[in-house]
Amino acid sequence: MQVDANRFSWFQVPDDIKELLILAAQTWENTSESEKYIQQALAKTGDNADILVAAYRFFYYKNNYILALQTTIKLIDKIKEAEKFPDDWSRLKPILIKRREEPQIRLYLNAYAASGLVLAKLGEIDQAKEISTRVKEIDAKNDFGAGILLDILTRPPEEDD
Repeated sequence: MQVDANRFSWFQVPDDIKELLILAAQTWENTSESEKYIQQALAKTGDNADILVAAYRFFYYKNNYILALQTTIKLIDKIKEAEKFPDDWSRLKPILIKRREEPQIRLYLNAYAASGLVLAKLGEIDQAKEISTRVKEIDAKNDFGAGILLDILTRPPEEDD
């Protein structure tokens, strides 16, 4: 199958990786085939943030929440290591608040909020609430959707008439 990797010139990865992602999109209806291309892209790029984001989205929309969670955790860990973030939330929170407009920090917060969403999908409601609460504390404008998720997770059940 011939693929034009130049169609995605804004995506800063090698052409062979772009081709794999395009093939995954073109074979979307065949989950095993499209997943093969995503896995190849991941294998060739290791921990490239753009590929991790693409893979997370792929797995999430394919309802493969385990792989979506694994992928977003890999991205979170990559950023955490690069930024030398502390493990303790009470020490990390002020750093995130101060730097929340930086692209790398926004990516971290997006990934962290996404992990909360996936955990909720997997039934890990307490963990999802904790993550959503943390992101909401940093995100007054609700850019990352954690407030919406938290509202859903903490909404009292509706009573039947």
